[in-house]
Amino acid sequence: MNKIVLSKYDIMTVGETPGTPPQIAAKYVNRDRHELDMVFHFELMEIDHDPINKWKPKEWKLTELKKIFTKWHEGLKEKGWNSLYMNNHDQPRMVSRFGDDRNYRVESAKMLATLLYTLPGTPFLYQGEEVGMTNVIFDNIEDYRDIETLNFYREMTKKSLPKEKIMEAIHPISRDNARTPVQWDDNPCAGFTTGMPWIKVNPNYPKINVAHNLKDSNSIFYYYQKIIQLRKEYFIMIYGDYQLILEDDEHIYSYLRTLNQERLLIILNFFSGQTIFNLPANINYQEKELLISNYNVEEKEDIKNIYLRPYEARVYKLVDSE
Repeated sequence: MNKIVLSKYDIMTVGETPGTPPQIAAKYVNRDRHELDMVFHFELMEIDHDPINKWKPKEWKLTELKKIFTKWHEGLKEKGWNSLYMNNHDQPRMVSRFGDDRNYRVESAKMLATLLYTLPGTPFLYQGEEVGMTNVIFDNIEDYRDIETLNFYREMTKKSLPKEKIMEAIHPISRDNARTPVQWDDNPCAGFTTGMPWIKVNPNYPKINVAHNLKDSNSIFYYYQKIIQLRKEYFIMIYGDYQLILEDDEHIYSYLRTLNQERLLIILNFFSGQTIFNLPANINYQEKELLISNYNVEEKEDIKNIYLRPYEARVYKLVDSE
């Protein structure tokens, strides 16, 4: 494929590789093999449901999520380049799946953005993610268009499962969660069209839309702008090494990025509860600079012990003494 097609163009290629472990993916993206530039792995997308039956949910742990990101970094390190994503056209909205779209939608959306844009690799932004679009909860199966969802409904109906139970399974996992029209403003059909869209707009569009984000200087959209700008200013966010800390913590995802003499400390509270971050004793610094956070933070606050609020995210630049 590369020899006959891809090699003839100045392009960047990404391959979907479900079921592929890092050691095999490393071959696909190895520069010497001239195959692909990056791959999308699907391991994270299977964290919250049965691997055989996607409609059967299961509880996921933060330690599992950390292991997946860390394993793929280590597996591709110095061999290829990683891709980073938490939602796409076939998956639920990430703020609904990995955050809290009811009580802490803005905070958790910003926290997840902080994760994706401070990990090593290339983040992929899926439409609507940058304004915090959520899963949709249609009451009737007639409002869904995804063939997989419709087939599941028919199969479960034949087994005499109550409609309420079937819809309960569909709401969090249907692919149509990511396929409702982009919510531009609070006009009819969310400003997506003056006609009739192929699928209904998410009913929450009057409150969650691009126009609303652009009017709010503290919005998710402007947070994305800021963290993307930081990636352009700090090469360490792209090329820095990655070191996981607090590996066994089930509430906090924290890691160091290191490039030459530069260091970044990323602290993420992944849940709606409040928790305490304790900086490991072996991480020393002379000065610190807060680069971005999704809550107001006192610059003078000691980072050795931090009281983290729900879904709080902070990125610090650590400076050693001369």
